[in-house]
Amino acid sequence: MLKIIQGGVQAVVEDWPGRLGYMGAGMAPAGAMDNVALEFGNLLVGNEKGEAGIEIAVGMFNAQFEKDTVIAVTGADLGATLNGKKLPMWESVRVSAGDKLKFRTYGENGFRAYLSIAGGIDVPVYLGSKSTCLFGGYGGYEGRPLKTDDVLETGSPSAPLTELEGRKVLPDKRPVYTNEIQLRLIPGMNAYPDFVTEEGMDYLYSNKFQFSVNSNRSACRLDPLPDYFFARKDGGAGGSHPSNIIDHAYNMRGAINVTGNTPSLLIADGPTLGGFMCCGNVINADLWKIGQAAPERDYACFVLSTLEEAVEARKAQAEWLSMDSIAM
Repeated sequence: MLKIIQGGVQAVVEDWPGRLGYMGAGMAPAGAMDNVALEFGNLLVGNEKGEAGIEIAVGMFNAQFEKDTVIAVTGADLGATLNGKKLPMWESVRVSAGDKLKFRTYGENGFRAYLSIAGGIDVPVYLGSKSTCLFGGYGGYEGRPLKTDDVLETGSPSAPLTELEGRKVLPDKRPVYTNEIQLRLIPGMNAYPDFVTEEGMDYLYSNKFQFSVNSNRSACRLDPLPDYFFARKDGGAGGSHPSNIIDHAYNMRGAINVTGNTPSLLIADGPTLGGFMCCGNVINADLWKIGQAAPERDYACFVLSTLEEAVEARKAQAEWLSMDSIAM
């Protein structure tokens, strides 16, 4: 059991891969913004793959444990302390009833931390997932961020606590967070030559784009594109701007959606359809990097990729997120 003392800027219950299969009904998948950090947390505390943890964006989150358990904090270093002492990251730690966990805020790298607890977070499974969708107000803990005096129940650990504590992610297996984030990108359905010029695609792959302060779990807005990016003079029946199209479904997670001259990365809680072009899609294996991007600090750098590379990268990530990366 976990009692929330302070919810911080934004702390939500998220699992992975989220709520799949309902985009046709207009429901975003939600899920962890950084699945790599969450999955390593689950490995450390002995949870099943995809179990829910607490995603803490920016920081300032405080909580008290109401029973003995084992926890792990992964992701960005938000200055976590346990009873006033620095809490080691990327390893499982035994905590006792009454212990207090506090986070400060993010520094030079990373943006979100993840708190995993042995047994997972015991919230209702809604349409196959425990994840919170803030855009729709469903899932997780009452469909909203955590706040003061919330009490979260936790499940039963998979093994005695003495067997779960002391695990560590091997140093060379821990993800590295950078300020210039390389994202492998496959050209989308609204790209060259019908929607984007050749020069426009070159611009996309040869420049860096700063993450805007106008970003959240639905989308990350980026620096604007030049007028020569567009191959059309207008959107025809879709609208007056060349970014307009006749409404259709959007790609799930990682699509570059262009509204006017402004590109945005559609992510966890993003829209499922709309009337603006999608010129590319970040591969699944790189989505976690977006979750660690801080607005007005970090930049997206797109690298041309292929479907074949995306498949191989996903296989490599599955091997990475395994017990082979954990020291017992």
